[in-house]
Amino acid sequence: MYHFTALVTLLAIAFYFFTCINVSRSRTKTGIKVPAMSGHPDFERAFRIQMNTLEWMPIFLPALWLFAVYIGDAAAAGLGVVWIIGRVVYFIGYSKAAAKRGPGFAIQGIAAIALWAGAIGAVVLRLV
Repeated sequence: MYHFTALVTLLAIAFYFFTCINVSRSRTKTGIKVPAMSGHPDFERAFRIQMNTLEWMPIFLPALWLFAVYIGDAAAAGLGVVWIIGRVVYFIGYSKAAAKRGPGFAIQGIAAIALWAGAIGAVVLRLV
């Protein structure tokens, strides 16, 4: 069973849901009306945090699950937690200033690459 990976998946989705709520709150706070996508730097940063998280989900989630299946549940979940921590660091930094998004981006990027590389390595090893 993949209980730890399932829990990390649910936490990642919960974090993404949080970023959606944050965009809505930012719209209210800054007065940016739907369907506008720009107009205030605070809103634009909140929106980019949400969109960047969404952009990484199709990279992260399949790699997470394939890593769990081919390598192990606990190891996948551990790297998944690192990815979520990276997204939180990204959120905090980018919320303050675009220039502060780098450390969180690096953390989550390294975790995602580790999951993908581990999964593809394990799959290829089983093919040969």
